[in-house]
Amino acid sequence: MPLVLASVAVFALSSCASGGSSEPAAEADVAGDGTVVEHAFGETAIPESVDRVATVNWANHEVPLALGVVPVGMAAANFGDDDGDGILPWQKEKLDELGGEMPALFDETDGIDFEAVADTDPDVILAAYSGLTQEDYDTLSKIAPTVAYPEGPWATEWDDVIRFNAAGMNMADEGEAFVEDLEQEINASVERYPDLAGTKAMFLTHVDTTDLSTVNFYTANDTRAAFFENLGLATPDAVAEASENGEFSGTVSAEQVDVFDDVELIVTYGDQELVDTLKADPVLSQMPAIENDAIVLLDGSGTMGTAANPTPLSISWVLDDYVDLLAEAAGITGE
Repeated sequence: MPLVLASVAVFALSSCASGGSSEPAAEADVAGDGTVVEHAFGETAIPESVDRVATVNWANHEVPLALGVVPVGMAAANFGDDDGDGILPWQKEKLDELGGEMPALFDETDGIDFEAVADTDPDVILAAYSGLTQEDYDTLSKIAPTVAYPEGPWATEWDDVIRFNAAGMNMADEGEAFVEDLEQEINASVERYPDLAGTKAMFLTHVDTTDLSTVNFYTANDTRAAFFENLGLATPDAVAEASENGEFSGTVSAEQVDVFDDVELIVTYGDQELVDTLKADPVLSQMPAIENDAIVLLDGSGTMGTAANPTPLSISWVLDDYVDLLAEAAGITGE
C-alpha cells in the first residue's frame, strides 16, 4: 500500500469510516523538512511551505476548501452544476465562507488544461481522486509537485482523498481530524434508522429501457457502491463476486436474475418511467427490490445524483436526505 511520509512521528492513516476497511491506507514517518507522499506513480516531495494549491479532476479542491485553503485553480464542474457557474453548491458555500480571490476554473471537457494549471503558478497540485495517466502525471510534475491517487484511477474513497490531499498540503493532522468529523456525521445519520443496517443494496447503472437483456451495476470497487458500506449497508452476493476482479462494474444476463434474490434495495439514476419499465418486465420484475418498489431514483444531473459519489464536502450537504431516501425505499422507519 502507498505510503505518506510526514515530518512528525510514525502513525497509520487507516480507512476507519463506519463499515470501512481495517487495512491501513497510508503510513507516515520522518522525512526531513517536508512531506513525501508515495502514490501510484512514485513519490512526491512536498515543499515545506505550501501557499498556492491547484487541483485537477473531480472534487480534489474540496479538501483544501474544507481545511480553510482557497485553491488558486481547480476543475470546473462539468455535471451537476445547477446554475452553470462551474461550481457545485457545497463548494460555493465554502468559497463564500472563506472569501478571498476566486480560483481559476479549469475547463476539463477535453482533458486537463495543463497551460491553465501552469498559469496559476502552484506550489503543489492535488489529484488523489483522478484519472491521471502516467503522461498526465509527468506533465503536471513539471509544473509543480503532484499528488496522484494511491492505487488506481477513480478508485480513491472519500476518506483517503482527504488523507492524501491533506498530506500534499502538509496538513495530515487536519485531514485526519476532518475524516473523523465526517465519520461521526455518517454514524449519527444512519443511527436514526437502526433497521437499515445490513440491508443489501445494489447500485444499478446504465439501464437501457429498450433492451433489458442485461443487468448492469457498480461493484464495491466503485466509490458510489463503496459508500453503501460506510452507511452500514451490505453487499449482495453477486455484487461481491463481481468485485473480486477489481472491475468497477459488472454485468449479468437477465436470464440469471435469480442471482439478485438477496438484493433488498436498489439505487439508480433515472425517473419513474424507468421504474415502470422494470416492473413491467416479466424477468427483472422478479427481483425482490423491484417487486417491492425498494428503489431510490437519483437525478444524475442534479445535486443528489452528483453527491451519490461521495466527496469531502458533498457528504454533509446531502447525507441526511440520502439516508432518508434509502430508508424510505427499504420501508424502514426511524426512531
